[in-house]
Amino acid sequence: MSEQVSKVEKKRISILGCGWLGFPLAKRLLGSGITSQVKGSTTSKDKLDQFAAAGIDGYLLPLSPEDGLDASISEPFFDSDVIVISIPPRMSQNVAGNYSAQMRMVAEAIRQSPAKEIVLVSSTGVYRDLSQTAVEPDVQLPEHSAQPEMVAAENAIAALRPERTVTILRMSGLLGYNRIPGKYVQGQKDMTTGDIPVNYIHRDDAAGIIKAIIQQGIQNETFNITAPFHPTRSEVYVDSCAQFGWEAPTFKIPEQHPPFKLISGDKFSKTYHYEFKYPDPLLFHYESL
Repeated sequence: MSEQVSKVEKKRISILGCGWLGFPLAKRLLGSGITSQVKGSTTSKDKLDQFAAAGIDGYLLPLSPEDGLDASISEPFFDSDVIVISIPPRMSQNVAGNYSAQMRMVAEAIRQSPAKEIVLVSSTGVYRDLSQTAVEPDVQLPEHSAQPEMVAAENAIAALRPERTVTILRMSGLLGYNRIPGKYVQGQKDMTTGDIPVNYIHRDDAAGIIKAIIQQGIQNETFNITAPFHPTRSEVYVDSCAQFGWEAPTFKIPEQHPPFKLISGDKFSKTYHYEFKYPDPLLFHYESL
């Protein structure tokens, strides 16, 4: 592993979408000794001062397929060795086809850049609820997916292979800090999904895993990223409500068991060395802000 680490020392890393996950990732990378420069993009001018204070080179970079990229901003931003793409699909203005169009635009910018290693943060939301364990080969084409748009976006970035090395990370539900599962269901009655397993990942582990992959060597592979333990929704909801004194939801046994999916993280764990900080969603760290 030491040889792989030496290959990535002092590389320039650009994080496209330096937000809820990207910003703490940037700070983690700056403190790791593996990069000489971290660049972060945002669509909010107000965040640029925050970036500067943290030592991140900030770029105001909207991703509008209609308007295209401003070359005076995008070219220096993509002038890096590693590009991490962390643009949540929900930021795509809810216009059908917008997210995949964004990723095609990003892919073209990368083709014009010197960047050779790409990490795309995707989602395990691509898997259908088939009441079985979901593994990476289950979804390769949009028509196989619960979220065809997201798979189309993945494939737009994967098309950079083999000239670039592209790792696609399908993240389970990102939680931690102010993202508290009980907050979204407090006080609800007669929920019928209490018995199905959760697929979550804490933000600290998501950032730690991306850093580990950059250090240990980016590969042309797709990986599910999920906490190793999968308690039930009722356990997670009740526990997180109790932590903050919220009214817990109630549950009832449905006439028919709702469909679910259990995300397998085996491929990642067999490929990379990483010790989870929060392997159990029942022990995630939260802060009510």
